[in-house]
Amino acid sequence: MSSRLAGLLIVSAAAAVAAGCVEERPVYHPRPVQREVIVERQAPPPPPEVVEVIAPQPPPPRIVEVMPPPRPGYVWVHAYWRWEGGRYVATAGHWREARPGYHYVHPHWEQRNDGWHFHVGVWVSG
Repeated sequence: MSSRLAGLLIVSAAAAVAAGCVEERPVYHPRPVQREVIVERQAPPPPPEVVEVIAPQPPPPRIVEVMPPPRPGYVWVHAYWRWEGGRYVATAGHWREARPGYHYVHPHWEQRNDGWHFHVGVWVSG
C-alpha cells in the first residue's frame, strides 16, 4: 500500500472516530427576570397641528352660540370659522377632554400684513 493511501486511511479513520465523540446539546442561558413597573402618568399633549392658512378677507362675525353648562373633566371649544375651499365654513362648538396642568387656547384668526392667519386650538402648559 502506498504511503499516500495509508495516510488517507489514517485520516479517514481518525475523522470517523472523532465524529462519534462529538455530542451537540443546546445550551440554555437563563435570562434575568425583569419586572415592569407601571406608573400612570398624564401623557403630554400632542404637538399642535400645523395649519398655515392665510385668508384674503376677514372672517365673518363671531358665531353666536349658547354655551352649555360646565361639564367636569371637559373644556368647551367655542364655535369658529375655518377656511375651506376658498371660503369660510362654520365649525360648531364641541367638548374636548381636559388635560390636567394645561389650559386650552381656542382656535382664532389674527390679521397680519399679508392677510388673515388661522391659529388652531392648542393645549398650553400652565
